[in-house]
Amino acid sequence: MIYAVECSYNDRASEVEWNAFYSFEKLPALISVAGINTSQRFKALTPGCPKYLALHSVACPDVLLSAEYRLKGGGNFAKWQSHITDWHRNVYEGIELMPAVGPTDLLALSFDGSSAFEHDDEAFRLEAVALDMKPAFRWLRVFDLVKVDLARLRLEGLALYEPMGKRLMPGVRNE
Repeated sequence: MIYAVECSYNDRASEVEWNAFYSFEKLPALISVAGINTSQRFKALTPGCPKYLALHSVACPDVLLSAEYRLKGGGNFAKWQSHITDWHRNVYEGIELMPAVGPTDLLALSFDGSSAFEHDDEAFRLEAVALDMKPAFRWLRVFDLVKVDLARLRLEGLALYEPMGKRLMPGVRNE
């Protein structure tokens, strides 16, 4: 399952500090929670969608209800909470382990269930099963930047994201 957290941030003066907190404190704390198997952050290249996206592979939605998850900062952005806007959280079925999105890759995510990926064997159909439950269905696909037609993807109305760092995994030296 994938736990998706989407948001924008409205304070330019503290945005660099917030991103450092999220990438270097929050994600490493969350990846140490039992049942969270991967974590990776992304920044939108497409207007009209939340600016930031974090995708976590989770064993089940109950992981997000655990005391350990809350203790390690899950669901809370500390002093930055008041600057978080357009915040959405969903748990999706359809993929067991989120693939790593490398520095020369691009992540495409549909805003809703409609997508050009319906017959694409490398795309994942995601169905919301917990939290906001909107959108109910999405498609996710990782592309190699060298091989992708960006203009076509933008015309398809997809949210396009670049990775903000490597995919983190528990028990792996995540630097």
